[in-house]
Amino acid sequence: MENIDKKVDEKLKSFDNEKKEDILANFEHFKQYLGSKVELGEKMGLSEERLAQITEKVADYLAKNEDPKNREEYVLQQLWSVGEKEERHMLAHMLLRLVKKE
Repeated sequence: MENIDKKVDEKLKSFDNEKKEDILANFEHFKQYLGSKVELGEKMGLSEERLAQITEKVADYLAKNEDPKNREEYVLQQLWSVGEKEERHMLAHMLLRLVKKE
């Protein structure tokens, strides 16, 4: 599983700015992108718990390094910033459910 963490870290560091802007500019695009990555993770056999841990890592990166591009991202960033570790973990699970039902 460390290998997956490394890949996530590498992807976050090397993400093309133009593509990142495209994904984050519209909340529906963000949900579609996240949904496609969740689907890929499920096909790789990752559990919901593991997907939530990866989602936490990505959300933490976004909260620290990206300005919200829309109202939805602003709300998520605010919730993330006031949440305790357990609450952030629950929010990650809720994000997974949100993109799975799309």
